[in-house]
Amino acid sequence: MKNDYQRARYVNPYTDFGFKKLFGTEMNKELLISFINSLFNGKEVVKDLTYLNTEHLGGRELDRKAVFDVYCENEKGEKILVEMQKAEQQFFKDRSLYYATFPIREQAERGDWDYSLKAVYVIGILNFNIDDENDSYFHHEVQLTDQRTKEVFYDKLTFIYLEMPKFNKTEEELDGMFEKWLFVLRNLSRLLERPQALQERVFTKLFEAAEIAKFTKTEYEAYEESLKVYRDWQNTIRTAINKGLEEGREKGLAEGREKGRAEGLEKGRAEGRQKGLAEGRQKGLAEGLEKGRAEEKAAIARNLKSLGLTTAQIAQATGLPAKEIDKL
Repeated sequence: MKNDYQRARYVNPYTDFGFKKLFGTEMNKELLISFINSLFNGKEVVKDLTYLNTEHLGGRELDRKAVFDVYCENEKGEKILVEMQKAEQQFFKDRSLYYATFPIREQAERGDWDYSLKAVYVIGILNFNIDDENDSYFHHEVQLTDQRTKEVFYDKLTFIYLEMPKFNKTEEELDGMFEKWLFVLRNLSRLLERPQALQERVFTKLFEAAEIAKFTKTEYEAYEESLKVYRDWQNTIRTAINKGLEEGREKGLAEGREKGRAEGLEKGRAEGRQKGLAEGRQKGLAEGLEKGRAEEKAAIARNLKSLGLTTAQIAQATGLPAKEIDKL
């Protein structure tokens, strides 16, 4: 039986190939302009974009390199970075800030210069959550602000993050172009036909560009390879997490029960065996679960290590320091 990926009619935008096919080519520039304008919602109107080199080096030869998914400039000279983030990274916010320094620094002029800068926008389409406390708050717009007045201190540097797993509106619930674009990004690879709610001309172009059957042989092979990388990464992380969770729970519960019994017996001598055992188990299980979480991370890291991932990749997936990973 064919799996969901083999039956798919449209490209998966979370793959490197799919994202750049839809948003990173001159042929489909109209799609990127429409998406960005829907995101800005009238506060900024982009009429045209120029694609820029996506690979950047630091000021010195030894500086770290940055490779952007999509990097462009509008007609006013403002820089726009658009990144598709498939998985959570340990220093995700640091990475966003680091990437923003490149379009800022490259504006420096030789000779006399008054430090006047054009605006820089960093747009992150995230296939994970950065805020687990609010299930409905998925559209983050971040600027430098004054802590006391809460007013924007500097409006030329803007970070926009979209937590895609939180967007769960159905076709019938969509309101406006922004939500229509989010619906497309969230569901494109699962659609078998163009939804009735997406009748705008720009979506006609999008569905034509996204249809896998219309790919050239070279495009299809590149997409299959990109899809394989995406699926392998997702499966590797999911397998390691599930196995680590199971191992961590079992170990944590066992230690919790043992400690709970010991503490319960000690307290039971003073307050009664039955009451002491109950309270001891409760406290022991809580402490055991806490320790189990630490064991879960270690178990996940060991599994990822056995699968051949690098220390840096394991650190991104688990949040553990590299030194701890190397000791495992």
